[in-house]
Amino acid sequence: MPLLDVNGLEVRYGDEPALSGVTLSIDDGELVALLGANGAGKTTMLRAISGTVRSSGEVTFENERLYRRTPTGMARRGVAHVPEGRGTLEQLSVLDNLRVGAWTQRGESARDLAHVFEFFPFLYERRRQRASDLSSGEQEMLAIGRAMMAKPRLLMVDEPSLGLSPLTARNVLEALRAMNARGTTILIAEQNVGLALSVARRGVVLDRGRVVREGTADELRVDDALGRDQLGD
Repeated sequence: MPLLDVNGLEVRYGDEPALSGVTLSIDDGELVALLGANGAGKTTMLRAISGTVRSSGEVTFENERLYRRTPTGMARRGVAHVPEGRGTLEQLSVLDNLRVGAWTQRGESARDLAHVFEFFPFLYERRRQRASDLSSGEQEMLAIGRAMMAKPRLLMVDEPSLGLSPLTARNVLEALRAMNARGTTILIAEQNVGLALSVARRGVVLDRGRVVREGTADELRVDDALGRDQLGD
């Protein structure tokens, strides 16, 4: 059975449809890339799943259909959402940002922190510094590390490479692949198609709020029919 199953998901912003009947299924242990150009509906998709925007349709998580979703409720169920823009608490230290992420666990543990520091060693080195002192790439890693403190069953990351240098973006995506290899199910929304497909096992392409293609990473890499307009590439 899938860990996450979405059927007929719809979101409207006023009179404009942002998602139209989207269906998505993610198995436990997968790393799936949600692809598409700017405005395709990727961010809205993650927000609808996590309950930060109102939507209609069916969302089933761990075999339970969720009729009403709120960010707090979904976080308690094990869905962690790293939004576009990262959302780090810039006036707090790196360590305190990580502690905030452990709120669903009723406080951090040394083991949880060590798990994050394993993927992002520099966070340990800078644990006493304020988040505002970090670079954009370092803040992205901090935001992902904070989400990992909640021990999520599903980690959703929105545009992790946005605004980062190619090398830093690669390092962030490689860290996500390593987390997936250790058992975390991950859904990333990403415009950088080549980078996303280099780490994902499978991809789903959105265009104007609809799923227009899905397949393995290898299948999508060689599918010229996708078109550059759909992939934003």
